[in-house]
Amino acid sequence: MADAPDKDALDALAGEISACRHCVEEPDRKSLPHAPRPVCVLSATARIAICGQAPGTRVHASGRPFTDPSGDRLRDWMGIGEDIFYDASRIAIVPMGFCFPGLDAKGGDLPPRPECRRLWHDRVFAAMPQLRLKIVIGAYAQSYHLGGHARGSVRETVGAWREIYEATRDEGVAAICMPHPSWRNNAWLRKNPWFEENCLPVLRAEVARLAGDAGQKKRRPV
Repeated sequence: MADAPDKDALDALAGEISACRHCVEEPDRKSLPHAPRPVCVLSATARIAICGQAPGTRVHASGRPFTDPSGDRLRDWMGIGEDIFYDASRIAIVPMGFCFPGLDAKGGDLPPRPECRRLWHDRVFAAMPQLRLKIVIGAYAQSYHLGGHARGSVRETVGAWREIYEATRDEGVAAICMPHPSWRNNAWLRKNPWFEENCLPVLRAEVARLAGDAGQKKRRPV
């Protein structure tokens, strides 16, 4: 069956990723500046995948995805608590780079390592054919997951979220494009209230439908 993942094969793949040291031992460019600590969550049953950029410093320290304020905001956007978010039977989490890539000269995170996309991503998503929704965050993830549906920039892609959502849904796996849930995007969110007014209700409805509504948080009155 097309929608029946091979759980043993998926578990083996997760083990390969966990043991990966390619960016230290055979890097495509300058070596990873610290010991590898791949962070991703594969699942044979989840119908939702969060497809982001790469772990930051806090996630590198914790070994658990989105254990930071960005994770708090993302869970709020999705309308769920940690119980559902970290339930691997319901939600897979697959960033473009599995390890924290290090910091640039200004103290910001470097881009995701390209090795992960080349070595792992096609295999990972081929092994999870049951997925029905991808929450796609950031330029690198949007380029990989959206293909020709991506626009010229993250802002343009997010601005076209409904058209992209409907087109990808018709293709079998819907994609909802998101800005990064970082405080750095607070100004953009204030200038673009349509995102919270129009996009987030669709996101929350899809999450409730595909992950089950047992973990849905009650929304506070605005």
